[in-house]
Amino acid sequence: MAEAGFVDRNQVRRSFARVAARYGEGDFFAREIDRRMQERLDYVRIAPTRLVDLGCSRGASLPALGRRYPEALALGIDLVPEMLAPIDSPRPGWRRWLDFGRPEGPLLAAADACRLPLRSESQGLVWSNLLLHWLDDPLPVLAEAHRVLEVGGLLMFSTLGPDSFKELRAAFADGYAHTQRTIDMHDLGDMLVACGFADPVMDMEVLTLTYDSFDALLAELRAAGSSCAMKARRHGLTGRAAWASARAAYEAQRRDGKLPATFEVVYGHAWKAQPKTTADGRSIIRFEAGRRN
Repeated sequence: MAEAGFVDRNQVRRSFARVAARYGEGDFFAREIDRRMQERLDYVRIAPTRLVDLGCSRGASLPALGRRYPEALALGIDLVPEMLAPIDSPRPGWRRWLDFGRPEGPLLAAADACRLPLRSESQGLVWSNLLLHWLDDPLPVLAEAHRVLEVGGLLMFSTLGPDSFKELRAAFADGYAHTQRTIDMHDLGDMLVACGFADPVMDMEVLTLTYDSFDALLAELRAAGSSCAMKARRHGLTGRAAWASARAAYEAQRRDGKLPATFEVVYGHAWKAQPKTTADGRSIIRFEAGRRN
């Protein structure tokens, strides 16, 4: 049976597996967004005893999280086993990192963020950097994040918004998808509320990277595993004429000697509050003990 939806999960796996061993050479954009997310934690008062990074890739977010929360047991989860393999090992899967200033560093596991192998209410922080736009639907992952968070726990994530790669989309006129589908931040905020999160906060910023050439842009995207994985992409080879047309169209957008590439970065965070209903839908009413005279 054909897989429903818009995103080709197998293509996502293949793209990131292909670059896993040298991912650190091409992930500078993810590291910059991670740095900006880490700065947002400066204004949040939490002391998690357990935390999980969804879509952890090579685990580059975990050292800073480990320094910030040294008492927390950290777990990194990624769909692509090759991302979790030691550089010098051909055997992907589970491993522990030993270089984070703790006797045993974060545990890394290959798993689906839509079906986390974690107990309910077991995590104080769920962290996710640039994962959601690789999913067919972010809602199941947000719901899983809510499930595994303890009451009072925090979800913090980043993803790409609709204006990302607008120049690349404009350069092609062949009817195929050339970039990932993205979701507006207001819709993501609605999803958070639907999942039961309290006080969701959404914001965004637009970053513009510049390149000397069209080919340099494409090479950088490939090095980061960021090739289009939409089912509506072209599955055969793109002909010379189509490439020439796209290159010329992108060249028409050159400004001050450089080719721009827009990234709309969406940030979100929300808290898991006390439930208002039971699992079968009955309302929960809490009584506080009255003061005795």
